[in-house]
Amino acid sequence: MKPDARPARAHFSSGPCAKRPGWSPDVLADALVGRSHRSKEGKAKLKAVIDRHRALLGIPDDYHVGIVPASDTGAVEMAMWTMLGARGVDMLAWESFGSGWVTDVQKQLKLDDVRLLEAPYGALPDLSQVDWSRDVVFTWNGTTSGVRVPDGGWIAADRQGLSICDATSAVFAMDLPWDKLDVTTWSWQKVLGGEAAHGMLVLSPRAVERLESYVPPRPLPKLFRMTKSGKLNDGIFVGETINTPSMLCVEDVLDALAWVERIGGKAECIRRSEANLAVVADWVAASDWADFLAADPKIRSCTSICLSITDSWFAGLPEKEQAATAKALTGLLEKEGVALDIGSYRDAPPGIRIWGGATVETADLSALMPWLDWAWQQLREGDRVVA
Repeated sequence: MKPDARPARAHFSSGPCAKRPGWSPDVLADALVGRSHRSKEGKAKLKAVIDRHRALLGIPDDYHVGIVPASDTGAVEMAMWTMLGARGVDMLAWESFGSGWVTDVQKQLKLDDVRLLEAPYGALPDLSQVDWSRDVVFTWNGTTSGVRVPDGGWIAADRQGLSICDATSAVFAMDLPWDKLDVTTWSWQKVLGGEAAHGMLVLSPRAVERLESYVPPRPLPKLFRMTKSGKLNDGIFVGETINTPSMLCVEDVLDALAWVERIGGKAECIRRSEANLAVVADWVAASDWADFLAADPKIRSCTSICLSITDSWFAGLPEKEQAATAKALTGLLEKEGVALDIGSYRDAPPGIRIWGGATVETADLSALMPWLDWAWQQLREGDRVVA
């Protein structure tokens, strides 16, 4: 029998993610369209995005916060191309995005002194092996693996190298220890449910010192340049963006930030995300066919919640048929209109990935859980292999 209740919103995509509850295009009515982003009004809106992020996230006053091109990817690339090479670097990878940064460092930057610390999907590398005399690049939360670092205790307070953190699916859902992070990046399209193509970049005083003292031995595209005449380009960090931003997207993220303020700030966003994870955890505890990809509860993500299929019949299928079966499972849910875009990331093991960030209502996740069992039963009946 199909479940009676349906999620009010079927948006569980891990990026771009669900809009905040109650969103409509009407919130864009005051967007500064047809005007220059360099006008007084344009700069004021961009500066407001920066200031509200700083206040809501508790970013220290002596840290620089900027809006940069090309989403979180652009922000990470800016940091790596301008700062890496001054000393050796430890690269941490346990999912596809972290692996992507490794590829860039090894094959594009072609740095000589690179040490790789890897773990398979669902696990973390041994964080005690990180050498803080070196620079370190890592993701706080593995969007494609459902694995997060448990805290910042493994990051040395007296580090000599820089900690460069891709935090795109962690910001506003997890506590970040700013004193342990020298470069932090994210995009608006994750926990805020904002629109794509714009990245946020936060620099500690140590990161600024690196930018002003180190000249990388490679050409830097204009979009990556953060200094002028050996000094930080402060304009980037007061709303004078390197390239032209979308003022529609700016208006949209201002609305999302206002929503965060109304519901109680970062703490309430974290609470909502953890409540969403708890719903899935309760369902998993009673499931005979699914489990978390991350076996250790301490490292399970509360945003990108990744599930593996543990049914013995599924395990006995050839690899291609496993992928097809998992795709058919999520296809059934999409056809019913109860869950959109919840397939595992293309490089991850076949399974389910459900976004649990703050813009997802816990009641919608609760309504979704029985539908997972229904869809699985449809595929499992009669040991039917999906072509």
